[in-house]
Amino acid sequence: MNEATTKINQEESPERLNEYFGLIDKLITCPNGEEPQVIEAHPELLDAGLIRTMLKVAAIFVHEDNQEGAEFLVYIARELSKQLGLYPDVSAKE
Repeated sequence: MNEATTKINQEESPERLNEYFGLIDKLITCPNGEEPQVIEAHPELLDAGLIRTMLKVAAIFVHEDNQEGAEFLVYIARELSKQLGLYPDVSAKE
């Protein structure tokens, strides 16, 4: 992570942000298909703060021309937010 990531989320403690960044790094570097195991190994970090941090890191990736990394993080954040009940279920609307 670069220097900009240290200022992306003033709502979280520095320790918590470092834990989020560590999990994000593990997700980015893990072999394809092992993301669920990485996520399941850190249930204490699965919250709205992680989702916010992932989306902010994804925005930084876009500015650094890392579109693939940004899309990956947005996808993971969306799936996690669905599992946590933070993502609206638009399919339920009539």
